[in-house]
Amino acid sequence: MKSFTIKENDKNQRLDKFLQKAVPRLPKTLMYKYIRLKRIKVNGKKSDISYKLCLGDQLELYINDEFFEESSNKDFLLVPSNINVLYEDNNILLVDKKAGLVVHEDNENTIDTLINRALHYLYDKKEYNPDVEASFVPALCNRLDRNTSGIVIIAKNAESLRVLNEKIKERKITKLYLCVVSGHLEKKQDTLTHYHFKNQADNTVKVFDKPNKNTKTMITAYKVLEYSKENTLVEVDLKTGRTHQIRAHMAYIGHPLIGDGKYGSNKTNMKYGQKQQLLYSYKLKFESDINETVLSYLDGKEFEVKQIWFRDEFKDKF
Repeated sequence: MKSFTIKENDKNQRLDKFLQKAVPRLPKTLMYKYIRLKRIKVNGKKSDISYKLCLGDQLELYINDEFFEESSNKDFLLVPSNINVLYEDNNILLVDKKAGLVVHEDNENTIDTLINRALHYLYDKKEYNPDVEASFVPALCNRLDRNTSGIVIIAKNAESLRVLNEKIKERKITKLYLCVVSGHLEKKQDTLTHYHFKNQADNTVKVFDKPNKNTKTMITAYKVLEYSKENTLVEVDLKTGRTHQIRAHMAYIGHPLIGDGKYGSNKTNMKYGQKQQLLYSYKLKFESDINETVLSYLDGKEFEVKQIWFRDEFKDKF
């Protein structure tokens, strides 16, 4: 028999959702069966699978030891703990990710990821310990490609994760990107609307003028910040979140990002000696929200990466 006491990061979850995280080796079919047979109890009684757990609830699991992890997974301790912290409080962590680092494990099972570095960082600060957390792990709220630099949001507790996910879904967090595109954009400000198709086989994107059954709407707003002799420094506000959206969309209108090997020009990239796209998720704004949440103190606040090498060198180098 194993027991759990529901803590702050576990509350307000359905019983079955909690069990899937806390006892991942237990198959779903057996979990539902054991709940029906009262081999899994809440506060000494039979419970429905949809019961929302409350702080202090006692769970008793009368199931075989083979379904329990022998020890907590601490693989994150195998990677460095150094991250570039832009902002941190008790609820969230804003990290300035550099190009070349993946945010989470990829198809190659890369262990040195941004989230693992962040877990190591929080473990060293004694703000995260998998030995005492039954179901919660600090989590990413947004993602960036390996070769894109910029701000990544990490939730440090379950309530913050819920609120952040809701804010992102409702577009109450604005993420602005900085990039250098080839050539001069004629319009100094515009909102582009086209149609996005992702080829899963080779992880590439195609853009179309008209929709079809396999496409999704793609909306990209941009503003010209500065012109050099040959190129344009641009601020981009994504109105939709499609794969490779900025890179594919700007290339489609004839102004690919400098350094982009997938959608750009190899000749142009070689000319400027760039092997990584000049793209940075550089600014984050928490929009005002009428709903009172654990993160209401962030409403109206803005966070920005101040030092971006290609912006600083734009006129001289590009």
